[in-house]
Amino acid sequence: MLSGCGNDGPYADGPTDPGATKSTGAAGTVRYATSSLGRSEPVTIRIPRLGVTAPVTDLGLRPDGTIEVPSLDRPNLAGWWKEGATPGEEGPSVILGHVDARGRAAVFNRLKDLREGDRVMVVRKDGRTATFAVQRVERVAKTAFPGERIYAEDLDYAALRLVTCGGDFDRGTGHYVDNVIAYTRLVRD
Repeated sequence: MLSGCGNDGPYADGPTDPGATKSTGAAGTVRYATSSLGRSEPVTIRIPRLGVTAPVTDLGLRPDGTIEVPSLDRPNLAGWWKEGATPGEEGPSVILGHVDARGRAAVFNRLKDLREGDRVMVVRKDGRTATFAVQRVERVAKTAFPGERIYAEDLDYAALRLVTCGGDFDRGTGHYVDNVIAYTRLVRD
């Protein structure tokens, strides 16, 4: 299963290990949640370090088995893969966003700039906000996209994966050659 992301012009690295219940990163001590939330669809995503506040739509699969992507006509729109966990629910939840769209920066344009400990908040339909701490950010070749780990990793905690495009833009194919992936974990408020 591929990630899918914006392709329409040039733009697009990072480090660490997800494990423990606490970690000391750039933002100090992180205390991970010991329980998860029930199922509730995401409405809005906020990433303070990047100045992002964006609506979230749901995404399914295309007929070819690849994941849909948010509309290029709405560069500030993020998309949640509706077949996976909801943000805050046990398991990996996945939100995709374009790096650029129609020649302008899009919602996840600066995803690569996230650092360990940075917060990501997702407002859910039930009115609750699920807050996550970044564990690491990586850039991988699209040809080596870790689909199983992103969409179906067997986790006993609530995780959120943020995915966009990155690396070089191949003008011949009209696509970026890499994906940027931020791995996050639910924290206690």
